[in-house]
Amino acid sequence: MSEQWATLGVDLHLEPAGTGGLRRGLTDALRDAVRTGRLAPGTRLPSSRSLAADLGIARNTVAEAYGDLVAEGWLTARQGSGTRVAERAAAQPTAGPATAPRRRVPERPALSLIPGSPDLASFPRAEWLRAARRALAAAPHDALGYGDPRGRPELRVALAGYLARARGVRADPDTVLVTSGFAHALRLVGTLLAARGARAVAVESYGLDAHRALLHGAGLGTPALPYDELGTDPGPLGDEGAVLLTPAHQFPMGTALHPDRRAAVVDWARRTGGLVLEDDYDGEFRYDRQTVGALQGLDPDHVVYLGTASKSLAPGLRLGWMVLPPALTEEALAVKGGVDTVGVLEQLTLAEFLTSGAYDRHVRASRLRYRRRRDALAAAVAARAPEVRVTGISAGLHAVLRLPPGTERTVVQAAAWQGLALPGLAFHRHPEAVAEQVDALVVGYGTPPDSAWAGALEALCRVLP
Repeated sequence: MSEQWATLGVDLHLEPAGTGGLRRGLTDALRDAVRTGRLAPGTRLPSSRSLAADLGIARNTVAEAYGDLVAEGWLTARQGSGTRVAERAAAQPTAGPATAPRRRVPERPALSLIPGSPDLASFPRAEWLRAARRALAAAPHDALGYGDPRGRPELRVALAGYLARARGVRADPDTVLVTSGFAHALRLVGTLLAARGARAVAVESYGLDAHRALLHGAGLGTPALPYDELGTDPGPLGDEGAVLLTPAHQFPMGTALHPDRRAAVVDWARRTGGLVLEDDYDGEFRYDRQTVGALQGLDPDHVVYLGTASKSLAPGLRLGWMVLPPALTEEALAVKGGVDTVGVLEQLTLAEFLTSGAYDRHVRASRLRYRRRRDALAAAVAARAPEVRVTGISAGLHAVLRLPPGTERTVVQAAAWQGLALPGLAFHRHPEAVAEQVDALVVGYGTPPDSAWAGALEALCRVLP
């Protein structure tokens, strides 16, 4: 993606609707985006020519809608500055009776820095559509029938090649199992482990409660492992049967697992016959150096590699994969039920996206975008909140902001009043965590679209101590 192309405009998601015609529908959609805060004050809107091209409507229609909103005071238009969202004073909450003041947090925050999602507005729609057309044109007729429960062979071959090249995974297409996202994969592995007699899957002191819930649903315990400056400590591992780790970029703490501990957890698996479940959720996104290779490359017989397109493309695609130890492949297929559970067109499209080089191009462009956002976040925090530290390696789609002791809850509440959704670190802490308790925010800088990023960052800086 060239710098010139990136400066031509901003992404702006609008859905003109209603019975009053295109101009009325566009005006209403823009007004609603400003009123709800989705377009923050000062945001520069695309030119009328650019937005008209994006929406497939006449340029005059856009210009007239802009003019209506300038007249109403929602937008401003100045020569050389373009059309922008007008600055306006923040609405003050209306107090009730003096004896019982009433305050209400907005039900739907206008801005979100919740981690776990990429910038969905940057999904490569045109390139994905072209790949889908090529894949469908080339697909054999039997591809549209009941498929191999492992997934389409085109995708398994493409994934094996890509993961070997980009992540250092040692994979054979026959050991790749396509799933409906990470949660589906973890549910399958949990069921498999329970059937083999495992009693628990050890997990990290910080992580997602949804993942623990999936394992509990399979009848497995989820004891927490200690966490310190070297990452998760596998020392206490015993006969749990498996351990779930995010070694390349611990979620949410943002550290890479120390090499000594990578070796230690593999040694544990070899010694006990246990399994390491490697969640490589954002392994492509490292900004300061080449990313650390997958743990699976150290011992493919004892590591189940779990990957997904949810961070690199979009979670709505529901595309994930496992690279299984050869000895577990048949057991995993039996647990899956002997049927393919992922849409064949999505599989064929992703295979074409990978083999054509479009996936690499998209990841490189995304890497540049997210690195700039992380740099902007670090610079803004350093300038406006010197007591707050951005921690973790330069990677992924989120960062941890260490706060002064005792301030996390207050900052999260203040963010809600600013119309900003973001979690404190306590939200991701295991109930039995073996780690120092610190006050921090988990900031998903990959989540907002470009048009909302500046507003979200400004709202964040306003609430930092």
